[in-house]
This record gives sequence, structure tokens and C-alpha cells, in this order.
Amino acid sequence: MSTDALLWTIFGALVAGMLVLDLGVFHRRARVIGFKEAAVWCAVWVALALGFAGLVAHYRGEEQALQFVTGYLIEESLSADNLFVFLLVFSYFAVPATYRHVVLLWGILGALVLRAVCIVAGVALLQKFQWVIYIFGGILIYSGVKMALAKGQTVSPEKNPVLKLVRRLLPVTPEYVAGKFFVRRDGRNWVTPLLLVVVVVETMDLVFAVDSIPAVLAISQDRLIVYTSNIFAVLGLRALFFAVQGALSLFHYLHYGLCVILMLIGAKMLLAGWFHIPTGLTLGIVAGVLVVAVAASLIWPGKKDQTLLA
Repeated sequence: MSTDALLWTIFGALVAGMLVLDLGVFHRRARVIGFKEAAVWCAVWVALALGFAGLVAHYRGEEQALQFVTGYLIEESLSADNLFVFLLVFSYFAVPATYRHVVLLWGILGALVLRAVCIVAGVALLQKFQWVIYIFGGILIYSGVKMALAKGQTVSPEKNPVLKLVRRLLPVTPEYVAGKFFVRRDGRNWVTPLLLVVVVVETMDLVFAVDSIPAVLAISQDRLIVYTSNIFAVLGLRALFFAVQGALSLFHYLHYGLCVILMLIGAKMLLAGWFHIPTGLTLGIVAGVLVVAVAASLIWPGKKDQTLLA
């Protein structure tokens, strides 16, 4: 077995095994996920990601492992900003706390497929048309500037075209039904609001991928490195959400730190034809920006948004 095949096999086995353990043992029934349990799962996913980085270092060398860790940190940090949006979606649809982990689980399963398609397409474009890297760089800088100028995040699910289509084609129950997506009433098949929330989360993840995947492609164009770092970060997203959902509003400067990261990674892509920025330096800059953003949030606390804590 080749080195790549071995790493892909180990990665697939880890993901499949953890999902089976998650679905079949720990979260078979809808329930509220507490902070302690979420924190443990966060630690588990981080440990698995670092363990996989160790395997990459062993089989592919330190540079490839450094690229994996940098991609993982970038994806994880961008995912942290997305948690605000998920919380706003849950608030908009009044999703009971008991069902939130179900929505995020299905959102993550969908992301496994959507991210794979986006990454394969992105790598293929870069390999065939090198100038596409400048388009990706421009997208990242534009996204960073747009995020920085935004005065606040808002969610308007009623404008989501996929959601409009689902509502047009299928009748929707007025209430949540025991964590189910489909029910049969009066001889008709109905969908519940829980399915609508999953639809919104899935389509938003696709939008998030427009920023996050080009950012990781700036670090590496190796499908193994890009996909595995992406998926390890996404898989830990649900646990991260439940661990920090009550404190999300405390990190109000994190949003601006992520804007800086997007613009810096975008600049790295635009300068790729003239300057090579070492992966280690990129990792240090990303980590430094995140530390400063978190520290600034704690030193200069802002007003808590109580609507996010609902």
C-alpha cells in the first residue's frame, strides 16, 4: 500500500469510527449537550487532528505536517466565526436545545460531501489554470474587507432560495415533532421545521466554504492535506459550538481577527508568483492574530448580545 493510500485509509477509518461511536453510542437520542461533555469531545477531536498530523510528519515529512496544522488552524478559526451564524439560525427558527445537536450532526455529514466536491474542483482549477490563484486571493481579500465593514451579522433564512423551494414543494408542520424530519398526517407527507433548519445550515456551509477552502488552498494544493485538515476542523465544530455557545458574545474582536487572517491569506495568494511565504511563518501569523483577538476581547469586553444566548 502506498503512503497516500495508507493515510487515506487511516483517515477514513478514524472518521467512520468516530461517527459510528457518536451516533450509535453517545448521541442516539436527542438531548441537551452540556459544557463538560462538549469540552471533552473538543479535546478528543483536537487530539485526533494532532495525531493525524504526527502520521503525516512520519510518512510525508515535517513540511507537509506543518501545512496540515496550518490548514487545520485556519479552518477551525473560520469555523468559530460561523458559530455565531448557527446560533442566530437556531434563534430565528426557535430550535429547542434538545434538537440542536441533531441539526449540527446532519450539517457536518453534508459538509463531508460538499467540501470534497469543492476541494477537488478547486485543486483541479489551480493545477490547470495557475492564474486562478489570483482570483481566490481576491475573493479572500474582498471577503475580509466585507466582514470588517459589516456592522453585525444578520440571518435572513426567508431569502434562502433552497428553503423557498422546499416550502413551495412540501407542506411544513407548524411545530417540531420529536426530532423528526418527516411525518405523515391526514394521508399526506409533511416535513418539520427541523428539516428546514438543516437545509439552511447546509446551504450556509457551502457559502462558508467559498472563504475557507481557498484559504487552505493558499497553504497547500495537496488533496489529502486540504481535505483532511478541513474535515477534522468541521468534525470538531459541533462540540466547539456546545462548549462555547454561552460565551460567544464575549469574543467580539475575534470577528475582526478573522477578517485580518482572510486578507493576509489572500495577499499570500496574490504574491505567490513573486514571493514564497514559509508555512511556518504563516502558521505563526495566524496563531498570533487569533491570540491578540481573543486577548483584546477579554481585556476590553463589549456589550453582550442577549439574543445570541437564547
